[in-house]
Amino acid sequence: MNLQLTKEPKKGSEKNNSDHFLNDVLTGLQNSPKHLSSKYFYDKTGDELFQKIMQLPEYYLTRCELDIFQNKTAELAKAIRSNDEPFDLIELGAGDAMKSTYLLKYLSEKGTDFTYMPIDISGNILSILENNLKKQLPDINITTLEGEYFQMLKKAMKLSSRRKVILFLGGNIGNMTRKEAEKFCMSLHQLLNREDIVLIGFDLKKNPFTILNAYSDKSGITAEFNLNLLSRINRELDGNFDIEQFEHYESYDPITGACRSFLISLKNQQVKIAGEIIDFSENEVIDMEVSQKFSKPDIQYLAEKSGFSIAGEISDSKDWFVDSVWKVNNKK
Repeated sequence: MNLQLTKEPKKGSEKNNSDHFLNDVLTGLQNSPKHLSSKYFYDKTGDELFQKIMQLPEYYLTRCELDIFQNKTAELAKAIRSNDEPFDLIELGAGDAMKSTYLLKYLSEKGTDFTYMPIDISGNILSILENNLKKQLPDINITTLEGEYFQMLKKAMKLSSRRKVILFLGGNIGNMTRKEAEKFCMSLHQLLNREDIVLIGFDLKKNPFTILNAYSDKSGITAEFNLNLLSRINRELDGNFDIEQFEHYESYDPITGACRSFLISLKNQQVKIAGEIIDFSENEVIDMEVSQKFSKPDIQYLAEKSGFSIAGEISDSKDWFVDSVWKVNNKK
């Protein structure tokens, strides 16, 4: 089987993308409290910084889920295959597919008939993914989809009538508030069919110091990652943030499970973005990102609330992380 590489064309022009970025930034910074969307972390510099974060000794998340994909690959494959029927394997926020490549390799070696459809907002990281897969798995069928999750998922659903298996890994479900996660999962349920499967990665609640250290590393790379969004605004939206006048701050609430990233303004200052003036007071914060942690009952509740049933759970060796297998309920 020869490699089949197709890349879905972008919707709209670069100007439209820039307009969306500008509108989201101005809307977020004119709100109270100020906030910026974490989806804009991932330009080329942000991609490189996040690759470094994943290698940090404090950042356990990647190693925990990698443990699952390296050592429980057959269990994962069994959970998503159904009577050896062909299917589309759609990964939301695929990144460089470092973990899922183990599953792709296993499925390919077993002669499984599937098409891999990685979705990511970053064209840069999808290009890296394409190049890596060309070298590692030359016989795989792949269609890369650049854009927002649901926009591209709707497109993927139209590309074939085959059963769909959705991968949403890395604890990315935690980058939403509880209400946002419920809305996301309900929307996902509406798009899928009865025999479809969703594999979602959840970072579990654990020692609060372990969690806090993962997002506030001593080397300062996570801080640089957050501050890079201000640099990106300067580069792409004609901003004039003085990066040295903002500082990264991390918090974790072990009761709610919310780990939150902020940038703190170190003085009273004004920032100009595309001609618009944004006022900052000393110690005012920009809410940058939430990284929600879950208990097993939390996961059960979320699945049932959004119309799924849990068909299985695959945990790492420390039981710090779980890939939960969800089946679609309540559909004919």
